[in-house]
Amino acid sequence: MSTEQNAAGSRVTLHAVSSLDGFIARKDNSVSWLEGGSVYEAGVSVTAEEAAAFVQTIDCYVLGSRTYEHALELGWPYGDTPTIVVSSRERSSARASVEFYSGDLTKLVREKLTPHYRNIWLVGGANLCQGFLDLGLVDEIRLTIAPVLLGNGLRLFGSLLKEQRWALKNTVAFKNGFVELSYTASA
Repeated sequence: MSTEQNAAGSRVTLHAVSSLDGFIARKDNSVSWLEGGSVYEAGVSVTAEEAAAFVQTIDCYVLGSRTYEHALELGWPYGDTPTIVVSSRERSSARASVEFYSGDLTKLVREKLTPHYRNIWLVGGANLCQGFLDLGLVDEIRLTIAPVLLGNGLRLFGSLLKEQRWALKNTVAFKNGFVELSYTASA
């Protein structure tokens, strides 16, 4: 994201978990493959307290309508953190922290998100993430790779409009065999 677009010091982070072969869900949108994993003794562990402290640093979540529906099924993992659901359908929510948005993604980021939130996490779905990437609205990608090959399903990175270069910022290997890759946008 350009300095002009992100003048408020906000950061949009695309966060996703993918299989080794690049899928974020099976064809039926299930993600049960995320459970379990191998044991990698040299990996790091994250305590519940550390995870909770990290989640407290996130100011706002952005997600698509299917990710929203899935989150409701899981028991709503986003707490009371402001959450913007991008959807073309008329919707409502009993949660005061959830707001629905339909329209231009650049306008969403420039007028609604960055003036009010510093740490914005884009957490799905694939089409929404691709839209943000195509428009240059992502500052950081945090991609966690799960130790599983699915063979088919929903790809995170489908057909992007143009080639993009990203700079590796960090890698973390976890005890469960998952690996997190963090990238920042290259100039």
